[in-house]
Formats: sequence, C-alpha cells, structure tokens
Amino acid sequence: MPSDRVYTRLSTISARALKAVGKLNVPLYRASRGRLFGQIAGTPVLLLTTVGRRSGAPRTVPVVYLPDGERMVVIGSNAGHETAPAWSLNLEANPVAEVEVGRERRNVRARVAEGEERAELWRKMNEQYSGFDDYNARTTREIRLFVLDPR
Repeated sequence: MPSDRVYTRLSTISARALKAVGKLNVPLYRASRGRLFGQIAGTPVLLLTTVGRRSGAPRTVPVVYLPDGERMVVIGSNAGHETAPAWSLNLEANPVAEVEVGRERRNVRARVAEGEERAELWRKMNEQYSGFDDYNARTTREIRLFVLDPR
C-alpha cells in the first residue's frame, strides 16, 4: 500500500492527466461532431459549457452522461478525487449552462438531485458506466449528481 504522500502524488498526476485529456477531447469532439470522443467505454459523452464561478469566462469540458427523456444526468465524480470538478462547482454557482451532443447544442438548467431521485439516477448511471460506485468509495466528499433540464 503506498504512503499518503505517494498516493497524493499519484492522485495529482491523475487529475492533471484528466484535465489534459479533456482539453484534447473538446476540439476533437467538435471537429468530428461527436464521432471522435463521443463515447467512453460505450457511455455517451457531452460537452458541457459552464460559466466560471470566479472568472466569469465560459468553460467547456467533456462529461459522460445519461440521457433520461428530455433531460440529461451528469455526475461530478472527478474520478473519485477529494476535490469536486470545477464544472460542478460552476454549476452550483450558476446553474445555467449549454450542452453539446454531437452537432446539437442546447441550453439547460442544472439542479442537484437528492433523496430517492438521486438514488435512482445513480443506479441508472452505474448500469451504464460502472465506475461511479468505485469513485464514490475513493472519496470522503459527497459526489454531486446533476439533472440538466432543458430551458
């Protein structure tokens, strides 16, 4: 078992790698209209554009999602890191966002799912992409699950 210091260093590298992959994903996703990087392990990916809570600038990131009727579901897992992903903090500060799925763009309003709704959506997300329970086990923070309702 690695020491806390080694684990922290590995987590930092993983967080940086996630960020780097995300930055490459966005232009390739857009250029290919979602044909490239539009799925991860069979799970659909959308591009989520939020407003930076401190900068006020638009921030776009790839996020796996669950289509659920007219709405979409995303989880701020950050692969189980102790810090929430910046996009989820941005959504909490300003729930108005834009999503891109393939070539389609639409405006959404985010809300944090709670209680039975959260439990049911969490279960559905894990059926689609089984990593979320593992991510949850790695962290002490409560991972936010967001419902993106069309505007």
